[in-house]
Amino acid sequence: MAPKTERQKNRASGATPRRRTSTAARTSQPRQKQGGSGATSVAQVRLRPDELADLQQVMQTLKLHSLSDALREGLRLLSREATEVAASQEIRDFYQGAQAPTPAGVLPATVDELAAADETGW
Repeated sequence: MAPKTERQKNRASGATPRRRTSTAARTSQPRQKQGGSGATSVAQVRLRPDELADLQQVMQTLKLHSLSDALREGLRLLSREATEVAASQEIRDFYQGAQAPTPAGVLPATVDELAAADETGW
């Protein structure tokens, strides 16, 4: 006798089959946990093997003890970057594309100085 498929099992038991959706389309309500600093949410992320290897290397280098610690640190840095990008956009909007004034006693950078700064490697 051939094994029953999932659909045949559901029909036999009267159960409604679960509809499969793509990962991108699937969302769920965050589960709330009570932690030391208040309610927390659980989030999931899919990582490719190379991304996971990079993350593990970063965790080892920075002595981060868990994936959660590593992801929180990454989110903290992303948040800082987003704040800096927003601030620079506000400055550009305020000066309407014109060069922002330099502080008193500071000379504007020369073309050569700007080019040298652009070529600087970190």
